[in-house]
Amino acid sequence: MLETTANTPKLIPESSTEPATVHSLARYIGSTVREMRQKLGLTIAEISDQTGISRGMLSKIENAQTATSLETLAKLASALGVSLSAFFRNYDVPGGGAQLVKNGEGMEVVRRGTKRGHTYHLLAYDQGPTKLFEPFLITMDDASEVFPTFEHPGMEFIYLLQGKLEYRHGQSTYLLEPGDSLTFQGKIPHGPERLIELPIRMLAIIHYSSPSAE
Repeated sequence: MLETTANTPKLIPESSTEPATVHSLARYIGSTVREMRQKLGLTIAEISDQTGISRGMLSKIENAQTATSLETLAKLASALGVSLSAFFRNYDVPGGGAQLVKNGEGMEVVRRGTKRGHTYHLLAYDQGPTKLFEPFLITMDDASEVFPTFEHPGMEFIYLLQGKLEYRHGQSTYLLEPGDSLTFQGKIPHGPERLIELPIRMLAIIHYSSPSAE
């Protein structure tokens, strides 16, 4: 439900007397913005510099304490490298309902490897600010660079679908061909060290031992 002020649609702030579902949406969007920002390792100040939105306003958005215009959300989406719809995706999925992501419809997201030419499509979307796992389809091509120093919480499982590469985990390297898989601790530096046959496509699933809100 939207409130319109000066022809700019706005989400109803939590202080409004509108139904609880509207407040829930504001909280959901706020927690989603915070999660995406933290995942990228960005501070509120950095997002403020990129978008021109004040730090105070950003804090209020993340805590569902103010009305948020779609124009403001569009600026945030651009800074976070996602589509505007990403802030609403999966909001109203019924509890216990299955989630279908059709071929080619995974949400493209920004991760540390994005600057190295790695493309990430998220294949499932958790509700709220925490998650137990994240599945990605990762692709690399002749514009991609190696980056064997990823680090993150949890366990990671990768399964190579196409291409050939040498993958490093700690002090060891592994030659991966289609059908090969590798499971490892994410906190140890890891990543592709040599891209042998391109394009490369692989499934990567990160499982967190406790809900992650990074």
